[in-house]
Amino acid sequence: MATIPTSAAVSHVGKIRASNQDSGYLGRNLYLVADGMGGHAGGDVASHIAAQRIAEADHPYATPEDAVAALESALIAANGLLAETVFDHNELTGMGTTVSALARVHDKLALAHIGDSRVYRFRGGELEQITTDHTFVQRLVESGRITPEEAAVHPRRAVLMRVLGDVDASPEIDTAILDLQPGDRWLICSDGLSGYVTEEKMTQVLGTIRTAQGAADRLVKESLDHGAPDNVTVVLVDIDDSDGASGAPPIFVGSAAHPLTFGKEEEEVRRPIRLPTLLLHPLKAVPPEDAHFEPESESYLDELIEEDRRRAIRRRILWGVGVGLAAAAIVLAGWLGYRWTQMHYYVGVDGGNVAIFQGVQQSIGPISLSHVYQTTSIPVDDLPTYQQEAVEATISADSLRDAHDIVDRLSAAAGD
Repeated sequence: MATIPTSAAVSHVGKIRASNQDSGYLGRNLYLVADGMGGHAGGDVASHIAAQRIAEADHPYATPEDAVAALESALIAANGLLAETVFDHNELTGMGTTVSALARVHDKLALAHIGDSRVYRFRGGELEQITTDHTFVQRLVESGRITPEEAAVHPRRAVLMRVLGDVDASPEIDTAILDLQPGDRWLICSDGLSGYVTEEKMTQVLGTIRTAQGAADRLVKESLDHGAPDNVTVVLVDIDDSDGASGAPPIFVGSAAHPLTFGKEEEEVRRPIRLPTLLLHPLKAVPPEDAHFEPESESYLDELIEEDRRRAIRRRILWGVGVGLAAAAIVLAGWLGYRWTQMHYYVGVDGGNVAIFQGVQQSIGPISLSHVYQTTSIPVDDLPTYQQEAVEATISADSLRDAHDIVDRLSAAAGD
């Protein structure tokens, strides 16, 4: 962790990962975050190589167009270097990294972006996401197939459609030139922050904590408070009235801040989740699925969309079956309960005469659970007073035969 006067860079391994596969760079004119993928196969190596190579483009530029061209060239060069590294170290096959980079040129920012790390602008109390995620679920959101809320829990949310690595010799890089205003705060972060801390909370932090270092530290703490299943890296740049270049020495954080090593004696393992974290954050504090690349061809994308459609259909079918089974269980329970009530009898009054009722003396809303089984010819008024009161209050019977026995006794009493 380190600072310069109006900027800060912080990287944390998180509470579950065993190593930090993120890298961040805070330079004089250039700022970036790289989030490596490939797990123990080399995500940390990928972000380290990319960050170190792209940081070589950290020097003044005459125009923002020159800066954009330099950033794009640096990302392509890093991509080639990653491919060469995989060629020399086959065990790293499949490694890659996202990169989101900004270069300041006077009152402009040059941007280069690939993957799902993000650039945000905080201006006038409002937070705006500047970059677009190069992910499968973002494609689904853009096509209207799912909502952003559904994307956050989608089973393929870890599928990246564009990365730097040994997967594409000429990856497509998003570039842009952006206006600056004094008072702006520019946030670059890995998905260890954006995937677990809401934009509302980020807005609150950026709007209330004055110093860049304090705000960056608080953003990382928010991720840790949500269980921090993934590495989290934050680079925060405050824009003042100066011309931009910092006199402070550049700094790296995360994997790029340490010597590069290839291979490990044993496979990386995730640290277990502590019980308090699991109880406080049962949905967020689960080990995230490792990000991985899948090609951005239309045919393959169509296959993924079709697979997603089939999965949605299966979910609807299972949901329908579940609802149907639940409804059937309720109906069956109701029928069995009703059948049980009809095994009971009692003696009461119907139209002034003694009658046998089948069921129990309760109702469910407007539905009575008993009905007249048989009305006798015995007038209640012919019964002795105490038996009239008993019949009017109803006399429970253990069975239909018991009910008939009660009626016979009442008939005899009425005859007397």
